[in-house]
Amino acid sequence: MSTQRESRAVSLDPTPHTRQSLAQGLREGGVRAGELLLVHTSMSAIGWVCGGEVALIQALLDALGPEGTLVVPTHTSGNSEPSRWQYPPVPEAWWPAIRAHMPAFDPAITPTRGMGRVPELLRAWPGARRSQHPSVSFAALGPLAAAITDDHALAFGLGDRSPLARIYDLDGRVLLLGVDFDRNTSFHLAEHRAASAPPITEGGAALDEEGRRAWRTWPDLDVDAGAFVQIGRDLEAAGHVHAFTLGAAPCRLFHQPTAVDFATAALSRPLEVKGSPA
Repeated sequence: MSTQRESRAVSLDPTPHTRQSLAQGLREGGVRAGELLLVHTSMSAIGWVCGGEVALIQALLDALGPEGTLVVPTHTSGNSEPSRWQYPPVPEAWWPAIRAHMPAFDPAITPTRGMGRVPELLRAWPGARRSQHPSVSFAALGPLAAAITDDHALAFGLGDRSPLARIYDLDGRVLLLGVDFDRNTSFHLAEHRAASAPPITEGGAALDEEGRRAWRTWPDLDVDAGAFVQIGRDLEAAGHVHAFTLGAAPCRLFHQPTAVDFATAALSRPLEVKGSPA
């Protein structure tokens, strides 16, 4: 953690947080032993944690118990079609070199990008399994880890052959820990199921195929999280979200299938045209 970020964490909350206090807070907030839980986190939102992300993962595992399964997104957006890069974009003249030389995805060593410290640590945690998608993988730890991460399709990687769909099938829940609904990847599954799904585009990444690096492409949705915060607010207003605080971090806990169905319906409705008759 940077000195500036750690100073901010110290100032957020007068109380230092430990593995034990975080586990107790998670249980009191509604996390249940034995459940399947997809977690999106911001460590810096909690305050100062003794042991940092190690202590938070331990606390999550303590709250879930040995029969529970913890899932995190371990996306690697740097290994993707460079023509679609936005943060930042790169010159078109670079695209061929990126496609030719990007290292092949390896679930054991390829780091996450933009996911935060918790997913980056959990992907290498003893016993964790990581799905094979080169751009939008997920890691899981617990009895359901294999069921969640196996058979992650290249095409439409956040759709019905993804870990998100397996969490839906297995009746899992989602915890947004210090982050808003724009980080809720489960709403991307709703995009795939919506009647008015986003346009299809082409994904691409470097893969390992029997020991040889190859660049492969596949059809994918041009997903867009722009409406996710408002859908999340509507989900809360409908009474489907349990809110609590962990340290200084606002948390939202909800049933993933309910949220996906709610978002699918919202994204399937025609867009309202400003100024149109009621």
